[in-house]
Amino acid sequence: MFALSELTCLHEPSSGSKLLKPWWEVFMDCLVVLMLMLSVLAGTVLLSRDKVVCLPVVDAAATAASSPDTRTNHSSPAGGGVPVEINPSGETSARPAKRKPLVYQQYVFISQVCYHQALPWYSRFSPYMALLQTLLLLASGSFWLHLPLTSARVEHFLAVLAKCVESPWTTRSLSHAALHETTAKPPEGAGFKDHKAPPPGTPTPPHARHRYSVDSGTDSPSLGRATAPLGPAPPSVAPPPGPRGVAPAAGAGERAGERAGQGGVSLDRSDSEQARALFERVRKFRAHCESSDVIYKVYVSQTLFKLLASGLIVGLSAPLLGSMAFTHVCHPGKEGELLGYSTFQCAHTLASLLHKLLLAYLLLLASYGLLNLYALGWIAHSSLRQYSFSVPRDPTPLGDVPDLTNDLAFLLHMADQYDPLLAQRLSVFLSPVSETRLLEENLERRWGPEELRALVVEDPEGGPGLTLGALPRLPPALYTLGHLRTLRLERVAHARLGAQVAAMASLRELHLDHCPLALEPGALAFLQEHLEVLHLSFSAASELPAWVYSLRSLHQLHLSGPLGCEGPGGRGWALGSLRPLRRLRVLVLRGALQRIPAELAEVAGGLARLELHNGGLRLLPSGGLKRLAGLAELRLRDCRLDRLPGGLAALPRLRTLDLGHNDLRSLEEPPGLGPLRALTSLTLDHNRLLLLPPGVGALRGLELLDLAFNQLQSLPPALFTLPSLRRLLLGGNLLRVLPPAVGELRRLAELDLSENRLERLPAELFCCSELRVLSAAHNALGALPPAVGRLGLLCRLDLRGNPLEDLPPELATCPGLRGSGGGAGGLVVEDRLLRTLPCWARDLLVQTPAPPSGPPSRPGSGIFPPSRPGSGTFPRFSTNQWNFHSALESRI
Repeated sequence: MFALSELTCLHEPSSGSKLLKPWWEVFMDCLVVLMLMLSVLAGTVLLSRDKVVCLPVVDAAATAASSPDTRTNHSSPAGGGVPVEINPSGETSARPAKRKPLVYQQYVFISQVCYHQALPWYSRFSPYMALLQTLLLLASGSFWLHLPLTSARVEHFLAVLAKCVESPWTTRSLSHAALHETTAKPPEGAGFKDHKAPPPGTPTPPHARHRYSVDSGTDSPSLGRATAPLGPAPPSVAPPPGPRGVAPAAGAGERAGERAGQGGVSLDRSDSEQARALFERVRKFRAHCESSDVIYKVYVSQTLFKLLASGLIVGLSAPLLGSMAFTHVCHPGKEGELLGYSTFQCAHTLASLLHKLLLAYLLLLASYGLLNLYALGWIAHSSLRQYSFSVPRDPTPLGDVPDLTNDLAFLLHMADQYDPLLAQRLSVFLSPVSETRLLEENLERRWGPEELRALVVEDPEGGPGLTLGALPRLPPALYTLGHLRTLRLERVAHARLGAQVAAMASLRELHLDHCPLALEPGALAFLQEHLEVLHLSFSAASELPAWVYSLRSLHQLHLSGPLGCEGPGGRGWALGSLRPLRRLRVLVLRGALQRIPAELAEVAGGLARLELHNGGLRLLPSGGLKRLAGLAELRLRDCRLDRLPGGLAALPRLRTLDLGHNDLRSLEEPPGLGPLRALTSLTLDHNRLLLLPPGVGALRGLELLDLAFNQLQSLPPALFTLPSLRRLLLGGNLLRVLPPAVGELRRLAELDLSENRLERLPAELFCCSELRVLSAAHNALGALPPAVGRLGLLCRLDLRGNPLEDLPPELATCPGLRGSGGGAGGLVVEDRLLRTLPCWARDLLVQTPAPPSGPPSRPGSGIFPPSRPGSGTFPRFSTNQWNFHSALESRI
């Protein structure tokens, strides 16, 4: 059950809506109430006392025809009325008639008949019409506040406004701004300079500069119900008077403002979080309200409707007031013939009272229409869909508040009619400077020096590094980390480095992940001399800061973003001038470039490493590589290259070439790979190579050859003549046979044969005595030769996914494969194959070796198998103690 007190609150009007009603709206509401009272009074009187009194009128001609003495009147036996006589001239005479006498019931009857036939309709229904008209005006008076389309925004605005008035940050921010302006104001006689100063020649009254108070709260009774009462504002601390005509020292206003902020209202953590949430709420409400002007349109339509309705009522009702007379002549017709009279003289007893009441009603209605006319004039004269805080209505001390439009501007104009200080309170949460000051205080409180030092970790190079992400701006305590070498900023909304960054003397590497960083002149000068590595990730090419190209000491530059997006003029994006980057050695570009940038020629003499990750967009041929003669490392990945890029022959110093994730089908196009004599690493994975050219044998210094995930079915003999080859990756091809010449690769340390079609491994392979990693997973191997035991340095062997029936016990003689249960390498096979090994071999391969107590033994000096492997002195291990590596760990 609901209590009566809970139900009564549903009928109470919103107390805060009066904040949005200007004085004319309030006056019109009072007029409507008065009109309602008059209409109810007139209707009540009309219902209780409304009647007419009628007397018969004697027709002289009719009396003369019926009686010889026409001047004799019949007296009424009832004595209720005296018949009168009408002369031929139309004048009546008070002669007693000698006609039929009327009784009381006949008088009542004829009065009722004449009330409906002779009395004008306006005399009978005007109070009821006035009541209906008043109810219509009453309903339309606040329609814009209660329409479902607008009431939600109005209630939301009042709630936000109440929170802004209640927040302690409002008082603190306005006090700080007012004191800062007071201390920064030039002395008398020095002139007043402001960015929004009036035009020359316009006098400025002295009191206009201080029209606002330090505590800009409001004593609104409506907001007082929803908000807690605010304490008194902190007093303004004026600066000490200096010599006459001398301006205060630079920074005095800021220091005084800081003292006011610290000595005034102190915000705890909860108040600070509420203020931050209120900033976000105001921002969302502003975006929602400024998207349309429905409240403004509804208010204008309502005002027009009320003006037309009041004018129409007055225009139609004023002429009808003359019909409200006291006496009326009634000709009842057949009803009168029953009584013997055809004409009656009637008197309406309420005519005079109703006339006065309705006249007062029309006067009130006319005043109501004049107020609506004034409201329309105010709408036409004021720009209600634009609101600027710079207009000197009651200026706010925060000078950076943006202009507002549409519904939010209209609501503020309406609130200004009640109290201009309400808009001043709301401006605190519209000001970027106020939000910045709050964020800085929050950062100082949450991210102090101790908290930041706890987040410092080692970067890949072993130096101290710090990562800050998803912060509104940089904490001031960051400048206290003088030992920091690497700084990574991820999605910091308003990052800004000041001149204090000079205290971070060890800073050499900077990562900006979708973080637009602004630099002060002092910070830029420091980075130009000390920054060596810069990583930039951005969403649009316009976000790339111009100060990047002025870093004289930069060694590495990594750019990741839509570098190749078309600009407004149809031209692709291009790098800026790289001429100042004289020390640049490494350039990494991740984007969608159409060709190698021509700007690289500006640093061609010093550039040693170039990487282009093109995101699947085809890289068009160009001669940009020919100018990079000193290039030692080139990576062109995911560029959809179908042939070797031109200009490789002009790179005699090239040592590393990576063309992975392209569409290469052949390497035989001239000049091919022959001129690259200094090449030590060649990566061609994820292409469409069908055949490896014999010219690969000319790369005598090649140490790494990655041909994984191509379409190779055979390998040329020249491949096995490379004397320096240490890593050969052939996984993901179509190889069925591994040539025996693989045994010629005496220095081979890693061989990947996974995901091919090999049915056996040649015995010559096990002559590669330096082989440490061998992956033959996912092939068609039926048996593993016992010669695998000759690989004394083998530390990882992957045989998963093969139809092997058993494993040779000689695997236990490989010291690097022992202890597979705990090391990162070891033997990677299925459980069933391990069970095929003898117990002594299985125990050696599976058991986790204990850390040695003495000096480490030489590689290859493993434990020999016992003479009696079946004896009970050997421990047995259950299968749940075996630990095997996943498929991802076996990928080389």
